[in-house]
Amino acid sequence: LFKNLVLPDPFIPYASILCGVMGCKLVYDLVKLLSTSYVGLYTGLTKIQRIEWNNRGMSTVHAVIITAISFYFVFLSELFAIRISTTGVFTLKSSHLSTFTLGVSVGYFVADLAMICWFFPCLGGLEYILHHSLSAIAVAYSALTGEGQVYTFMVLLSEVTTPGINLRWFLDVSGLKKSSAYLVNGVVIFVGWVAARVLLFVYIFRHVYLHRAQVMKMQSFGSFLVMSVPLVLASMNVIWFGKILKGLRKTI
Repeated sequence: LFKNLVLPDPFIPYASILCGVMGCKLVYDLVKLLSTSYVGLYTGLTKIQRIEWNNRGMSTVHAVIITAISFYFVFLSELFAIRISTTGVFTLKSSHLSTFTLGVSVGYFVADLAMICWFFPCLGGLEYILHHSLSAIAVAYSALTGEGQVYTFMVLLSEVTTPGINLRWFLDVSGLKKSSAYLVNGVVIFVGWVAARVLLFVYIFRHVYLHRAQVMKMQSFGSFLVMSVPLVLASMNVIWFGKILKGLRKTI
């Protein structure tokens, strides 16, 4: 029933985006319910801190799911295998599962962006609006057209650092900023950021350059997104990395 009514080919992107938004609402409310019932300090937080707590719980769930699925498509699946003679142009390949996954991720970025704008600047400044806007546009393009999905999943692998960043905030508001867990978390974030937000993007740029002929087989706007969005995000990652390094030094 789900396959026939929700996942016919033309409706997959739209249905998945809706599922993403609804899923975010469900996880947000679930985090709120569980935190109220089982986390004693939660009720002592300010209203905006409770909102951010729920929001970070929501983003953590998205990060875990999208990282796992992105890893599968980039490294394990044969869908985007670069064997031109047998698999064709990998930048134009997609599947129901890959498209649905990207649509759900679009739903998350839209929901999170809406919260950031609604509570601005409490949940993030202009850099977060820029980051989420670019991410939503690029991921939505891949979901709607089926183009460049392999590079979209490569970039989404960088979400692996999100749980660590959120955990750092949770430790901070829990009064554990002086704990060993906070220090270990800082080291893990540092290593993870270098791997997933710096070196990964170097790999992406190299990959795009080596396979630029296939990238150019995409529509002009798609090729532009592949070449520009990772560059902007990488620049933002380097700036944030400087702040992470400064914070780690201070903690040590």
